[in-house]
Amino acid sequence: MCRSLIGGPGQVRGGREEVFVRAIGEGCGACALRGLGLGLRLTAMSHCIGLLSIASKLNLLVLLLSAVCFCSCLSDRIPEFALTKTEESDLKEDNGKESVAEDDLDPEDLEVFYPTYQWQTVRPGQAVPAGLHVRLNLQTGEREARLPDNKNEKSDMKDQKKRKRLDEMHINSNSYTSQELKEALAKMKGKEKTENTMEQKANLEDVRQRFRPIEELKKEFEELNMKIETDFEVMVKLINKFNSSTSTLDEKVAALYDLEYYVHQVDNAKDFLSLGGLQLVINGLNSTEPVLKEHAAFVLGAALSSNPKVQVEAIEGGALQKLLVILATEQPLAVKKKALFALSSMLRHFPYAQLQFLKLGGLQVLRNLFKEKGMETLYIRVVTLLYDLIVEKMLLEDSENKEDQMEEKVQQYKQVNLVPAVVEQGWCVIISNLLALPEHDTREKVLKTVRILMAACRDGYQGDYALSTMLSMLRTEYEELAAEEQREGDKDGYFKELLSSINTIIQELRSGYL
Repeated sequence: MCRSLIGGPGQVRGGREEVFVRAIGEGCGACALRGLGLGLRLTAMSHCIGLLSIASKLNLLVLLLSAVCFCSCLSDRIPEFALTKTEESDLKEDNGKESVAEDDLDPEDLEVFYPTYQWQTVRPGQAVPAGLHVRLNLQTGEREARLPDNKNEKSDMKDQKKRKRLDEMHINSNSYTSQELKEALAKMKGKEKTENTMEQKANLEDVRQRFRPIEELKKEFEELNMKIETDFEVMVKLINKFNSSTSTLDEKVAALYDLEYYVHQVDNAKDFLSLGGLQLVINGLNSTEPVLKEHAAFVLGAALSSNPKVQVEAIEGGALQKLLVILATEQPLAVKKKALFALSSMLRHFPYAQLQFLKLGGLQVLRNLFKEKGMETLYIRVVTLLYDLIVEKMLLEDSENKEDQMEEKVQQYKQVNLVPAVVEQGWCVIISNLLALPEHDTREKVLKTVRILMAACRDGYQGDYALSTMLSMLRTEYEELAAEEQREGDKDGYFKELLSSINTIIQELRSGYL
């Protein structure tokens, strides 16, 4: 090799080009350039040292050979010192192949992570499917993921549902392409759209069956608006029908029957009064037809209920006298029932009517009902009316409300001496004798009335042997009923309350002897 570089003794002068070419051919790297310089220097030096000895020439040749070998070693380790280096165009061609390969991929492929059973690096921006095992590689600092190993680990319900859906769509969950994903997604959307369409059609059909079109409803409302009449207009027609001389008895009865429904309302009763219907009904109490009397009294009682304005107009129109006449004369039971109903509606919460009732002998009229046969159903109604009137006055007198209006009403009630009139006309005994009736409800109301009249009727009750005997019998009866009631688990039952009322009356009667 050294001979080839420097040539023979006669070839040094003409071998400088040879040294350069051979340095390149043999791969001496960067030292080829330096060899060229050394060759030039050697040529120059050869002229200067021509007279030196052969030994000196050999030493110089060894030194030159060492320098060339050292440069050759450096060229193998450091590429930048080599003269034979790869052209940039070649590198660009290789890199271009890789970039083209990456560009050929679908952009969506870079966004989807395709898991396998081996750990794979998850690129930034890739979506990782649910259920994978994910870890952070501490050596590389990259995130990695893989499918769970079903042999050693149990997959959760989500993985099972996912694989089930994939199987239904005929997709391989282990490896599938972007195109397969697109087709699966389109299939899911189409299925969802079909289900939604079917559900919407079912809902629409259900709505059509349950509801009618708005156009049809509007048409019916328009027809109804043409036929709708106010209560006032209806009452006008009914009053005219009742007052018409051409109307038959049945038509008049039907008109009164419908009027009773409307006049229950306070405002309608006032309109009924303003239309003159009240006076027509009061005059109907004088009818020779019992059925007209019955329904006229029924309408009158409905209009009088809790309506002070109508009460005043009715008593001024002579309704009280006509009702008492019906109760005092021989009339069918149905007529007297409605007349008593109208009388009760007029007297309640109306002290002036109560005063007129006493002046007209109303208590005597009611007392005579107990002497008539077939009027037993009216007994408890009369007792209930008397009880309500007495309690009404007592509650008002005990009230702490001292307003001017209430004070005036209290003064009106003071003029109504109902309890003394009840005692004077023998009502104490009449009421206590009703305890012999078998109905528990009747006994309850009679016991309440006896207790409320105890202070006024004490003297009569204490000397009434029949009352004492009846109270003892009732106490025995209700003690058994109360005990049976208590055995059934009802500690505060109905019969216990009745027994308590009987014991209270007995105790008060005995205390009067002390």
